[in-house]
Amino acid sequence: MRRVPLLALPVLAAAILSWPTGLRAQDTKTATGTVTAVGADSVTVKVMDKDMTFNVDAKTDVIATGAGHKSKAAQEKGMAGPKLADVLKPGQPVEVKYHDMGGTFHAASIRAVASAGGGAGSMSEPTKTLAGTVKAVAADSLTVTGADMKDMVFSVDAKTLVVGTGIGTKSQEKGGKVTVADLLGMGDKVTVTYHETGGSNHATYVRRTAKAKTSK
Repeated sequence: MRRVPLLALPVLAAAILSWPTGLRAQDTKTATGTVTAVGADSVTVKVMDKDMTFNVDAKTDVIATGAGHKSKAAQEKGMAGPKLADVLKPGQPVEVKYHDMGGTFHAASIRAVASAGGGAGSMSEPTKTLAGTVKAVAADSLTVTGADMKDMVFSVDAKTLVVGTGIGTKSQEKGGKVTVADLLGMGDKVTVTYHETGGSNHATYVRRTAKAKTSK
């Protein structure tokens, strides 16, 4: 089915699995709810009072505790990766970042969470995305040069999710206590999903799409 390269992880937490490639360059919406069904290439989530079905493909990141071990086990058996149903289960609370493709929902990422928020779930306003190259990185900020050669500075905190091949290994080496500066380096290619808040840009999701030759 899908190819799962390795783990990824939030700046301050857990083991993750991620399907390859990055987010599409368009507004990204977020829905939180409870999984009601898992298909071969789709996930249905109850969000507030309605069921939403999200298409899952090679561009979708699936992030769940223990998923990295399942990915490794599948690869050891000669499989490309675990099935979606091996990673997500009905009743599981998840956060889905998705794109509305003319009434069809494409999941950019699906992340297991502790709670769907009172059991009802929620939806948020669209976020924005920027693809570019890391120019500078600190413990609480990230500067990215976009295709227009303009720099954008993003604030980064414990709620920022950072994913990419090899990032999970880096986190494990440091006992899970890492900052974005431990995970990304100058010259890395990234896609950043962010919110504009009070004149500043807060990164909610950073995906490294290519590692710089001299990066960590």
